[in-house]
Amino acid sequence: MSLQHTFGELRSQLAKRIIGQEKLVERLLIALLADGHLLVEGAPGLAKTTAIKALADHLEGDFHRIQFTPDLLPSDVTGSEIYRPETGQFEFQRGPIFHNLVLADEINRAPAKVQSALLEAMGERQVSVGMQTFPLDQLFLVMATQNPIEQEGTYPLPEAQLDRFLMHVLIDYPRADAERAILRLVRDGFGKPEQEVSFRLSAQQVFEARQAVAEVYMADAVEDYLLALVLASRDPASLDPELARWTSFGASPRGTIALDRCARALAWLDGRDYVTPDDIRDIAFDVLRHRLLLTFEAEAEGMTPDGVIQRLIDCVPVPA
Repeated sequence: MSLQHTFGELRSQLAKRIIGQEKLVERLLIALLADGHLLVEGAPGLAKTTAIKALADHLEGDFHRIQFTPDLLPSDVTGSEIYRPETGQFEFQRGPIFHNLVLADEINRAPAKVQSALLEAMGERQVSVGMQTFPLDQLFLVMATQNPIEQEGTYPLPEAQLDRFLMHVLIDYPRADAERAILRLVRDGFGKPEQEVSFRLSAQQVFEARQAVAEVYMADAVEDYLLALVLASRDPASLDPELARWTSFGASPRGTIALDRCARALAWLDGRDYVTPDDIRDIAFDVLRHRLLLTFEAEAEGMTPDGVIQRLIDCVPVPA
């Protein structure tokens, strides 16, 4: 079985357990293939935790959940040095960040120092304590969650730190038919032991899939379209005076790289070996929404980053 078929089977298996959140499942697999991290925003109870736990079940790696709270310390995430009386020396005790898949639950509930410790590990793939540096595993993915309902006692992530995330995914309540399927799935499984997963992917298979994604073909015209979208976010006046009035800062070069990787991963997941403009438009919202900084005027008029991105997509010509 080819790697594309293997990941297609993984996608199907996850969709059976994460009902009504097909977009979340797809974006989680894209983050895995593009070697990036995911910020998921949605109301409680929408299977955010279940999604990454289900993915961990299908990978030959370990999983850890960190519940972020206002009294959390950076050492609670990265680990700390512990004195051993028997040896008379300090020994580094690794924290939960030293796992393959990490769920940073309600990341905006922790203070800035803790957020910075996590984001440094995400960006540099290492943890520095004192004079020592400890590398993280090559297979490393963080899925952070935010609750958009409650803002009391939260510490919103600054834009510069949000830029560290490959994608910012918004999820909503499932449809009525999906809700019925969830109800029946939970009812049928109540009191029964969890079933063993049918297959697991090795880390080597994930790395080979990443290499295959990197080799997905992107025509020059499609690449020009990708660049035009990002550059337009920085100079919106060239397209539309209203866009210039709404946009304070556009996407960084990190956004360009993320859009390229995610579009390739999306095309590969769909069974193709080439990228289309539709792939770029499909993934643009999740890649760019946390990288655009709107003006106060835009917020006063009720304009959202998604609205600005849609206007950019409408204004930038699509290659023939």
